[in-house]
Amino acid sequence: MTTVTSTDGTTIAYERSGSGPPLILIDGAMCYRGSGPMRGFADALQNSFTVYAYDRRGRGESGDTLPYAVEREVDDLRALVTEAGGSAYGFGISSGAALLLRAAAAGVDFTRLALFEPPFISETDGGEWSRAYTVGLDEALAAGRDGDAIALFMTSIGMPPEAVAGLRGQPFWPVFEAVAPTLAYDNAVLGDAAVPRAAAAAIAVPTLVVAGAASPDNLRAAVKATAAAVPGATHRELPDQTHDVSPDALAPVLREFFS
Repeated sequence: MTTVTSTDGTTIAYERSGSGPPLILIDGAMCYRGSGPMRGFADALQNSFTVYAYDRRGRGESGDTLPYAVEREVDDLRALVTEAGGSAYGFGISSGAALLLRAAAAGVDFTRLALFEPPFISETDGGEWSRAYTVGLDEALAAGRDGDAIALFMTSIGMPPEAVAGLRGQPFWPVFEAVAPTLAYDNAVLGDAAVPRAAAAAIAVPTLVVAGAASPDNLRAAVKATAAAVPGATHRELPDQTHDVSPDALAPVLREFFS
């Protein structure tokens, strides 16, 4: 594990593996190097790229500086790109894909972008889901009810309440609660959960936007809308895949695109 210091002094932890052009991996909500999919992707891609997997601020071994701002997370990526040699490929999952899009639009030197299911879904429901989720999340976090914040997130993405209730007694639940405050960070990155068309229109590098063909219709529609908003972007769907995409299914697509 190595660290880099972001503009506001926050220490960002990362690990580097492999050889080849630099590729930075960006996790979605609740995920970091020790808990999430990116180590699997790093293993699958390190024969072709120098892979940088990092802990977004407030998670894992990275620090945090309050108050949170999306621009600070963009600066974290800017510091990582500088560490990688000044430019890099970027791959983000879920809210990590949304963060990658915003970072590229803000001028961070990503030369190619791969976005897997950025969850800009309010266009399919008029924003009602986003507003209700934001109110509930803010109330839970302000009251220190981190477990309730995690439960709200899980049910909001489709997990049955009874399944969430069963998880709350498991030994790993405190690991989830430790990153609960960062759910507000992901929510800020998504904004009103509509496709950020101005930011998308500013993207001037080759971009791949991917969905799982077995993902919910509203999420697949959001992916298609995101691809349409980025000039020249390529849209793909992976057969039999969901939001919990397998590295074995997606890594060959990424390797082909970045190469």
